[in-house]
Amino acid sequence: MQAVILVGLGGAIGSMARFLISRVMTQAIPHAFPWGTFFVNITGCFLIGLVFSLYTKGVVASDNLRFFLMAGICGGFTTFSAFTLEGMALIRENKHGLFFLYMAASVLGGLAATWLGIRIRG
Repeated sequence: MQAVILVGLGGAIGSMARFLISRVMTQAIPHAFPWGTFFVNITGCFLIGLVFSLYTKGVVASDNLRFFLMAGICGGFTTFSAFTLEGMALIRENKHGLFFLYMAASVLGGLAATWLGIRIRG
């Protein structure tokens, strides 16, 4: 139960940070390209990779701290970071075909699901 609470608290922090950063960047750089979301996704990927590396090296020794940082803060900040970390795991396991399938199916499936959700009239 403690891990669930830590993930929830981290998720709240990550979500608020994502909202604030995206909003500030969108106002600072008004452009058709979604710079705020792009920045959040790339930054989140870097952070989850860094925490993962620190965890595997024993620097982040506590599972609860790992849950708080990776599933909580990074997950709330951007699920894109978890998506890319899972992709990297498939590459590390030499499952290249499955990696490309996962990437393509996730992106194309996500776009299709979003389109369908928009098209459904309630």
